[in-house]
Amino acid sequence: MEEPKFAEEIKKMEYEPLLPVEKRLIAWSIGLGLGLIVLLVWVSHAFFDV
Repeated sequence: MEEPKFAEEIKKMEYEPLLPVEKRLIAWSIGLGLGLIVLLVWVSHAFFDV
C-alpha cells in the first residue's frame, strides 16, 4: 500500500484564513525580531569599534 504524497494532501486541504490572534502573534514576532536587531546593532556600535 502506497503512502499518500505530501503535495497531494496539501492540494486536498481547504483554505483556512489566519485568525486575528495568529495575525497579532506574527506581527509581534516580526516587530520583536526587528527591534532586537536594531538593539544589537546599536550595542555593537556603542560598545565595540566597528
